[in-house]
Amino acid sequence: MRRSSPPCRRRLLPFCQPAIRGMGTGVIFGVAGVTTCFCIIVSAALPTRLLQPTDTAPPLYDRCGSGKRQNCIVDGDTLWSDSVKVRVADIDTPEISQPHCAAEKALGEQATVRLMELVNAGPFQMRAWSGRDEDKYGRKLRVLVRDGRSLGDILVSEGLARIWTGRRQPWC
Repeated sequence: MRRSSPPCRRRLLPFCQPAIRGMGTGVIFGVAGVTTCFCIIVSAALPTRLLQPTDTAPPLYDRCGSGKRQNCIVDGDTLWSDSVKVRVADIDTPEISQPHCAAEKALGEQATVRLMELVNAGPFQMRAWSGRDEDKYGRKLRVLVRDGRSLGDILVSEGLARIWTGRRQPWC
């Protein structure tokens, strides 16, 4: 009886997709602005406890704090991924650091928590934003995609974000 391969170790490869399993450790490919990782794991090299179905991996992304920012969520449309600051390019969410009213702050907090849930729900891709690689603050502009759907579209459909129109609009 053949034992199934364990899930990818997402802490080491943040955009890991369990597409190929076999020998090796991991390979990252970048094609036309799309970052994709194929996680290749040797089952025998992993501790036996990782193979238990009751184990769950700790969240990959948490709220950003004052420490090193490697994989964390800043707000509803900004995150750090593999020590790179990324602006979710296809949406605009309410501000939490300098909100213009209490309602904006509350909705911004909800968007932040929901973005964290979405990125931790499984592997996703970061696709380049058409025409621009970075914004004026040096953040990489990317669209987060899982199973062909933008995670930003999910936030918009839930009322936690707006489609990005090229400029910020008031939330109050």
